[in-house]
Amino acid sequence: MLEAVPSQNVPYGADQTLFVVIDRRDKGKEIRVERYDLDTTISELVAGCFNDPIKVISFNTLEHWMKDISIDVAGEIRARCDIDGIRLPDYLSDFVESHS
Repeated sequence: MLEAVPSQNVPYGADQTLFVVIDRRDKGKEIRVERYDLDTTISELVAGCFNDPIKVISFNTLEHWMKDISIDVAGEIRARCDIDGIRLPDYLSDFVESHS
């Protein structure tokens, strides 16, 4: 299971892991939505708060690293749907299939 980071306001330069969802919008435009909490990010993905998620990236503001965590997030989404006994939502099927 993925580790969740508590949501909070982060002062510049603070040691914090951030999560960015890259979401495809109309006409192929992409937007990036930044979150401080991985659990909230995954919950919002499952709830349909994103149009067509492409990738989820984590990065640390102090340590200057980043990692594509799309495979981990896709697995967590599939696990949550299985645990809750619900079908994988159609709007997430491309994301989960492409990162499984």
